[in-house]
Amino acid sequence: MPRLLNSPTSTSNCGPVWVAFVLLGISALNTQAKSVLPVPQQVSLSPNFPTQQLSISWLGGEATTFDLIIFTTEFKETIFSDAVSAVVNQDSGRHQWTWTSVEPLECTSLSVQIRSREGETTSEWSEPQILEGKDLPSNSIPQMFPQDRIVPVGANTSFCCIVGEGKEFESIHYENTTMEVKRLSRRSYAISAVNQKAIRISGSNVVCRSNDLTITGATIFVGYAPLPSGFKCETRDLISAVCHWDEERDTNLGGRRKTRYSVNKRDCSKTNMCALSQWDGNWTLVAVNPLGQYNLTDSAELSHRVYPVAPFNLSHVAQASNATLFWEWKHISYSSLALVCQVELAGRSTTVRDFFGVGLRSVFLPDLHPDEKYRVQVRCGAQNDFWKWGDWSEAHHFKTKHYAPDAPSVWLWLTSDNTGLIVWKPLTRLQSHGKILRYSVTVGNAEKPELTESLSPENHSFRVNLTRWASLSHDNRVSAAVIAENVAGKSQPAIVPLRFRDVEPPALAQAVHNSSGFSFSWQQNAGSTCSYVVEWCETLCLDCSVDWIRLDAGNTKVSIPSANLLPGVRYNFSLYGCPSDFPVLMQRWQGYKEELPPSSVELKIAQQDCDVVLSWEEIPLDKRRGFLLGYKVYISNSSQLTLREKLDASRRTYTVSGLPAGSYKFAVKAYTSGGEDTGSIVSIRLEPCGGLILQILTSMGIITLLLATVALFCYKKRRWVKKAFYPDIPEPKLPGDWSRTQEPLDVKPFPHSIVHILEKPERDSYKDALVVIPEEGVDDDVEGSGDEPVDMDERQLLRYYNQVVDERPIRPRFPDSSVSSSSSVDSANTDVTYTGIQTSCSSLAFPSDSQSSSEGFQPHTGPSISSGARGGGYQPQMQPVTLDGNQASPEPLVEPQVVGSGGYKPQSSWLIDSPTEADERMSPTPSLGSPTSVASTHFLLSDREGDEQERRQTSSSAAAWLTNLLSSAKP
Repeated sequence: MPRLLNSPTSTSNCGPVWVAFVLLGISALNTQAKSVLPVPQQVSLSPNFPTQQLSISWLGGEATTFDLIIFTTEFKETIFSDAVSAVVNQDSGRHQWTWTSVEPLECTSLSVQIRSREGETTSEWSEPQILEGKDLPSNSIPQMFPQDRIVPVGANTSFCCIVGEGKEFESIHYENTTMEVKRLSRRSYAISAVNQKAIRISGSNVVCRSNDLTITGATIFVGYAPLPSGFKCETRDLISAVCHWDEERDTNLGGRRKTRYSVNKRDCSKTNMCALSQWDGNWTLVAVNPLGQYNLTDSAELSHRVYPVAPFNLSHVAQASNATLFWEWKHISYSSLALVCQVELAGRSTTVRDFFGVGLRSVFLPDLHPDEKYRVQVRCGAQNDFWKWGDWSEAHHFKTKHYAPDAPSVWLWLTSDNTGLIVWKPLTRLQSHGKILRYSVTVGNAEKPELTESLSPENHSFRVNLTRWASLSHDNRVSAAVIAENVAGKSQPAIVPLRFRDVEPPALAQAVHNSSGFSFSWQQNAGSTCSYVVEWCETLCLDCSVDWIRLDAGNTKVSIPSANLLPGVRYNFSLYGCPSDFPVLMQRWQGYKEELPPSSVELKIAQQDCDVVLSWEEIPLDKRRGFLLGYKVYISNSSQLTLREKLDASRRTYTVSGLPAGSYKFAVKAYTSGGEDTGSIVSIRLEPCGGLILQILTSMGIITLLLATVALFCYKKRRWVKKAFYPDIPEPKLPGDWSRTQEPLDVKPFPHSIVHILEKPERDSYKDALVVIPEEGVDDDVEGSGDEPVDMDERQLLRYYNQVVDERPIRPRFPDSSVSSSSSVDSANTDVTYTGIQTSCSSLAFPSDSQSSSEGFQPHTGPSISSGARGGGYQPQMQPVTLDGNQASPEPLVEPQVVGSGGYKPQSSWLIDSPTEADERMSPTPSLGSPTSVASTHFLLSDREGDEQERRQTSSSAAAWLTNLLSSAKP
């Protein structure tokens, strides 16, 4: 080492290197020092609670950009985080930045941290700086923020509620609305009210409730900034100035928050006007309230803004037709001011008259009405550079003096051919010029003395006899004069000539009413210079008032007002020419102000033959209430009227034809353009008429003739009918003399003969039953124990029985008579009989069960019933045998009396095959039977196929009648 130090070569080589390394190290240290940014120091927080602004200041070296973060101290929830550029205070060198909070700063504690930033390089965060809120544990009372805040309409405001320590939050209400809540800390809760509206001057209420019913609240005032308009200044005394303005809108703020005004820095907050003692020529209005300020300016010359005061102390001097009005001014300066004044004059009507002059203090009012009350008011303005009218004076009243009345309007109304009524219209207040004392009527001409009558002011008519006055003048020129009189004098005479009816009046035309009344027009005669009078009155009222209107010459149209006319009343209108000389009736009209439905007609009803005749009387004119257009005839259909026909107004009857017998209701309604009447309803019961009876008799005659024709045909063709429908049944022919009827035919059957019946299973049981017929010559032991004696000497009658026959169509079925007769005689084993034509009333009757068991079904040896003295020969049964189910009738079998001597007799009983067949045929169809054994109820001949059941229906009377007819027709 020492050696190295002493070596000159070593010293010479190491020096520059060491210096280079030293310089390099110093450069690196400088670079590292420059790359490390200083941490902001001395961070301070300055809150502005009313504006919710937080002012943050710090020392941050040379950095111009800083990262700033604001978060809640308790929940560490970030509220704001961003890079900001702070303003440097040149005096203190501190950086400063202001942040506006959404929620009030009192709601919760906030923490603030800052760090310097240079591009991507940042310093460390400063220590947190805390702004304490009102939710600290040491502050345990409930609170709400902000309090009494003033905001403009449409603003958004956040509120926070700090509940008491140990209490639980429940809800927050803005007026009557429950708000959504955001939690800021353990005890602090916030809401946000958006687009707030001005509700009331006293403010809107925000209420916070906790679980123990503790209520905490705040009030917010929502309103507008001032907005005055119409700011003008004017003078009333030509010296001072009075400024006034209007408020464009209500600010909705009152009390200490109301708008304050000043003009040229003079307080004018009490009213919307401000009085200044001198005319400045330029003015500035300033309006201020907590939400803003508004300024207005105005400038003008004095002569251009004169607003006169009202005249006072009005007086007058009145005459009959004019008056002079006087007044005074409050300010002496008006004596040299050119003025224009308006006088409002109100009597029967109101008029305004203008007057001009310098220092005007009186005016003359001409053209007034005598004896009339007036009310006047006056106001004035500057004649030169007019600004506006001044105020109206107080009303002043005066009355003009009396004057002679005007001449009344007089007319002659012809009430009849020889009587007229001089009428005049009552004078109005404007025409009478005072109270009317009397009327004087003078009638006459130049040749005869005049007649004068004085009438009371209530009378407005005077009746005259035209015939009497016409006799006094050869040219029929008599006139009447009417004079009105009051306290001031008499009127001029009103003259009307008396006219007489010597020509036929023109026809009446229909007048049409419109919105303006009745309009009439006519053509003027060439060269005529006469005036006209239109007269109108009610058509049917003779004592009603008449009215008229006078028209100047050349006027050929008029509109009559209808305000005083009645609807539904007919009026007559008459046009007279030259009313002042000799009136001539030119045209006449009639019309209604408004047509109404007429009164109901008095309806009568009667039956005339087969027709219904409706009649009614003509509706009186006073009940028509319009021009009658016709009648409507209705017929009642249940509860509704159906129009049948419309008739013209000249009809008085109506005939209804073609109605069947029955009850009917009719109504006839008259109608006008105003509608139809309510109608009167009449009813009638229409009886059958002769034509209907004739039709019925005709129909019955045709039917009788048809039946007679059929009967005649049947009578003429009775042989054919009998042969076709009821052929003869041949009589049995037996050898020997059968013509004698003294003794019965002695036919003894073989004792041991028996008829064997082959029963069919499909046949009914009652068809298979046998009726035991006692026969002569049978032993007693065979007969059984019968109590009745056997008369062996009685003649035996051949018997036949009604049998149930086939259901098939009727065909005569009987064997040759000769064969039958010889068989019955030769065999002597059985009695043979034939069934005849049977009717539906036939039936079989069997003995009762008890009788059958006692007799043991043994045949009887004798006849059951004697047939009478007339025996012998083959005789028919007249009484049918009936079946009732499977049980026999308890009544004994009774044979009828023999009605004739020997010979074959037809049966008079019929029996149809079955009820079903009878129903199908719908008629009592006869059937021909078959020979049967005397000891049996069955046919000896075989039954037809398809015979299922016996007929049970009774025979009809028609079949019996036909049988008798055909029997009687036998030759």
